[in-house]
Amino acid sequence: MSRPRVIRPVTSPFDATAQIPGSKSLSNRALLLAGLAEGTSVLRGVLDADDTRAMAGAIESFGATVDADWETGTISITGIGGAPSGPLSLDANQSGVTGRFLLAAAAVGSGAIEVTGDEQLRARPMTDLTGALTALGARLETSATGGLPVTFASAGLTGGPVQLPGDVSSQFASALLLAGPLTAEGIDVQLEGEVVSTPYLDMTVEVMARFGVEVDAFGAARYGVPPGGYTACELTIEPDASAASYFLAAAAVTASTVRIEGLSTTSVQGDVEFAEVMAQMGATVRHRDNAIELVGPNQLVGVDIDMRDFSDTVPTLAAVAAFASTPTTIRGVGFIRHKESDRLAAMVTELGRVGVRAEETPDGMIIHPSVPQPSVVQTYDDHRIAMSMSVLGLRNPGTRIADPGCVAKTFPRFYEALEALHPDREPLVVVIDGPAGAGKSTVAKAIAERLGLLVLDTGAMYRSVAHSALTRGIDLKDWDAVGDLAAQLRIEVDAGQVLIDGVDATQVIRTAEVSQAVSVVAAQPRVRELLKHQFRSWMVAQGGGVAEGRDMGTVVFPEATLKIFMTADIEERAKRRAAESPDFSYESALADLGRRDEVDSSRAHDPLTEAEDAVTIDSTALSVEQIVDEVIELLADLVRP
Repeated sequence: MSRPRVIRPVTSPFDATAQIPGSKSLSNRALLLAGLAEGTSVLRGVLDADDTRAMAGAIESFGATVDADWETGTISITGIGGAPSGPLSLDANQSGVTGRFLLAAAAVGSGAIEVTGDEQLRARPMTDLTGALTALGARLETSATGGLPVTFASAGLTGGPVQLPGDVSSQFASALLLAGPLTAEGIDVQLEGEVVSTPYLDMTVEVMARFGVEVDAFGAARYGVPPGGYTACELTIEPDASAASYFLAAAAVTASTVRIEGLSTTSVQGDVEFAEVMAQMGATVRHRDNAIELVGPNQLVGVDIDMRDFSDTVPTLAAVAAFASTPTTIRGVGFIRHKESDRLAAMVTELGRVGVRAEETPDGMIIHPSVPQPSVVQTYDDHRIAMSMSVLGLRNPGTRIADPGCVAKTFPRFYEALEALHPDREPLVVVIDGPAGAGKSTVAKAIAERLGLLVLDTGAMYRSVAHSALTRGIDLKDWDAVGDLAAQLRIEVDAGQVLIDGVDATQVIRTAEVSQAVSVVAAQPRVRELLKHQFRSWMVAQGGGVAEGRDMGTVVFPEATLKIFMTADIEERAKRRAAESPDFSYESALADLGRRDEVDSSRAHDPLTEAEDAVTIDSTALSVEQIVDEVIELLADLVRP
């Protein structure tokens, strides 16, 4: 698993055009049909993600020729002109849609064909589809749990009528429709009971028409597919409406403006309806020529909404609902318990983890207005949980996403696109200035832990120069010599360890001798200038962090996101110093701190002063936890519209 991803809060409204990849649903349907078609198809705008690469790999396995430029999304495919024939093994990896579509394609094929996938996919339900295929005459064997791997020993299917529950995944019905033209007599799919996700069935019918097969739709519950096979075509894939929901939501929760180009109300994707839900919650939605623009409100309001026809956006709405002024009720989506994760349980759990009150209902969930708190969000290897909770992090400092790499399933560059929304593109930088002994180092570490950031230990770097000068016998008042030394040293500070020219100096730079020398070294202009550039380079390389010192907010990081000036009574600081180091008694610590305060505040170059826009925190009577809570609240105030 990859390291948790820190979500950088939006500190001022943005106005951006989001970069959305091609539709996963359209891409996978088009890839399969191009692989089965007669002739060469050209697909443009195809999504480059784990799911689509799984489908491309599968159609190559059964004999299609695939010439893919994944960077541009342009793929030329010469199909096999009919159903696949074995022996074959088709791997759907983690892709549920790929696995289900391949099951139906394998059933109409001939010979021994296995359809398999990774552990997560093998746990997902397939019995409704395999049962329908068996009813049509397919000979197959499933795993002990009724799912993948499934092995077929068929010689094609005659076709005819078949029944399927309408209240389970629409992918089952779409799989049957897509395979229908490759049966001998065609297929008549009848959906029983309440039908969910009908826009996905409409999408399937439209893509089939582009490849030369006209489906007779009798309402939303019955579809007649004629025999005959597919012919090649050229097709441009529109942006993914499910992926677009995260960026519409991002604008909604931050009172910002975002445009999604290539999507409109005429889209075949049902998830474009998400924009209208945002409008009901108070956003302004404008439909441009082939684009959707959303402007977020100053205050969202809750909704009561049936989302059965655009259920992939349920987690997105749940994340947005946390910031509404009234509760939000989501209905009609009990079936999403069987997606990559149990998305209802997962969202209720993770919202609760960040302090948002939510509860499951038999067919959905209720989200109550809440004030989120920092936390590491678990993702259950589900890309939609990761992306939805990332949206929440835009308003909730300290949100970290565990295993963020799971977004590669459908949106590998999601975090790049999310980061591009920030108007300043600057890293999240928290700086803490103040006199020695105020508790800056301890608090900086605690804040960094809460925010999932690293600490820039500037004091350790100055101490490293002082220690090196002392061990070399350099006169600390010889500014030229000390400056030359600082320019030559290679100082590395990472995860609490300090290396000087590759040698561990973590402990030796903390002696009383070094503590007394560091103020003299830190007062030297050349040393400060050299290290200032190192500090800035470190912060850029890390993408943000927490820095503590004497002039972080005034000189080193004047554009920091948040500046704190920590202080405390000198008596309290002396007690802390004596408790921290066996080299100091209370009396010696008191004397040393008095001397250092005088040096720091009176030096000619970068004296210790409080930045005009800093927030002063007196730590004398506060615990570390209380200080950190105050800092987190200050950050939260910065990101509230």
